[in-house]
Amino acid sequence: MLVSDLARFVFIVGAPRCGTTTIAAFLKKHPRICFPTVKEPHFFVQYDLAALDDHGLRDLTEREFLDRFYGHCPADREIGVDGSVSYLYAPERLLPALRLWPEALFIIAVRDPMTMLPSLHSRLKYTGDETIEHFEDAWAAIPDRAEGRRIPRSALDPRWLRYEEAGRFGTYVEQFFDTVGRERCFVSVFDDLVADPGEQYRAICKFVGIEPFAGTNLAPRRESRGIRFGWLQRLLKRPPVIARDYLAGKKFRQRERKLEVDLDENETIEKIFSIRKRILRWNAIPLRKRPVPLAVQNDIRKRLLGEIARLGSMIGRDLSHWLEVKPGRLG
Repeated sequence: MLVSDLARFVFIVGAPRCGTTTIAAFLKKHPRICFPTVKEPHFFVQYDLAALDDHGLRDLTEREFLDRFYGHCPADREIGVDGSVSYLYAPERLLPALRLWPEALFIIAVRDPMTMLPSLHSRLKYTGDETIEHFEDAWAAIPDRAEGRRIPRSALDPRWLRYEEAGRFGTYVEQFFDTVGRERCFVSVFDDLVADPGEQYRAICKFVGIEPFAGTNLAPRRESRGIRFGWLQRLLKRPPVIARDYLAGKKFRQRERKLEVDLDENETIEKIFSIRKRILRWNAIPLRKRPVPLAVQNDIRKRLLGEIARLGSMIGRDLSHWLEVKPGRLG
């Protein structure tokens, strides 16, 4: 696929656990949208593209981004979507994307950190990146992890384990605005997504410049799930290198395979993938939420109150109800 095959790109840049999967689902079925084979390619943070000349940038992007993740799209899908939440925290890495698609747009999702951070902890346990069972203990481990200690070998990106960094919306949204331009950005507040998903969908369509699609499913996506056995989840979600081709699943193979070599999806591999999927379904259980201790809630509020005030000022929203400390709040 050529860069010119897609007139422009829309990046859903995060933060995690703030409705990015729901927003991606809003756009995925639209007849003008080209959606990737995996929601989060993370291409522009995986490669340092800034030093490449225009020819080199175009060549690498077409080969490792477009061919790998978008080659299945028909010719009438002229708007690409990339839902990588990591981009919010490294906006400078998206400057090469603006060289390729000068009309690129960015959707930034934000949420009350008091609910977002325990949800992120649950999600990281599910993906095999987190080994600390309870959120309050993971929160207490932040200083150690900032020094590179207590990082699970299964963690793909240890930065996510510094939970307060994920909630520093004032800092990161301001950096994002400064880097790509405020006028290119739509800030989706999770409260709006929950209160009226239809209205939020219409607002996103207006921002993107497309007509709402009647077949869009407006139901929320990716509820947090618990797991029976953490070791089993990590084995299947973050397997050792020697077994990754078989245990990490089809999306991993699509992300990592050499494009000049066809995937050998023989009967044995398909059987392994089928068994893997069944085990993962069995290992998933309804999330058992626990109260977040008041001391932890107060610490979250203390660390992030200025960040949320700064965010509210930037986007013209009253977010004073965020970071409220509540006895018995479930995480």
